[in-house]
Amino acid sequence: MLAVATKSLLLIFTTLFPVVYPIGGGALFFALTKQYDGPARKLLSRRIALNSFVLLIAAFLIGSHVLSFFGVSLPVVQVGGGLVVISTAWAMLKHKDGDEEDAIGRTIHDGDVLKYAFYPLTLPLTVGPGSISIAITLGASRPSDLRGDLVTIVSAAIASALLALSVYICYGFSDRLALRIGRNGMIVIGGLSSFLLFCIGVQILWNGVHQLLTGM
Repeated sequence: MLAVATKSLLLIFTTLFPVVYPIGGGALFFALTKQYDGPARKLLSRRIALNSFVLLIAAFLIGSHVLSFFGVSLPVVQVGGGLVVISTAWAMLKHKDGDEEDAIGRTIHDGDVLKYAFYPLTLPLTVGPGSISIAITLGASRPSDLRGDLVTIVSAAIASALLALSVYICYGFSDRLALRIGRNGMIVIGGLSSFLLFCIGVQILWNGVHQLLTGM
């Protein structure tokens, strides 16, 4: 049973980690929150990590049931989510460093720091339609027997917790990464991450459209 749990844990973690990609997200997070001080950024990182854990485990456990209840198919979720990701990435690509008025990361009190914690910093920038659809797919293929189902649920919870921890580390200490890389390096990484996010959004959108056209 331990071997089964370990295999399930590794499958879920290794499948979701490249999609969530907290390392690249850390550079993007710092670019969006560069006006925050260290404690505020760590506070925001903790909330994003917690939100990410809840979203992933909820998608794994009840995602397919929620979609069935509302009569929404997974390809439709991919199309809608892809459009959201594309829109967000395009706005980030067009954003100018000097335009502090419209920046998400402006200097505000800690009480307002969490205003953007869920949208857009958690959804869709950290846990987006891609990772949610993967979690839903993995959850839909859970074993039918009670014992196997419980093992898979525990494995999914541990994998989601590890992903959330990696998000907190990469986001909470993104300022140290920025110091090592430098301003120009962060600008390059931020631009590349925004473009990559745009491409991911196009891919998610295409996957949904392709499945819808195939099912016609």
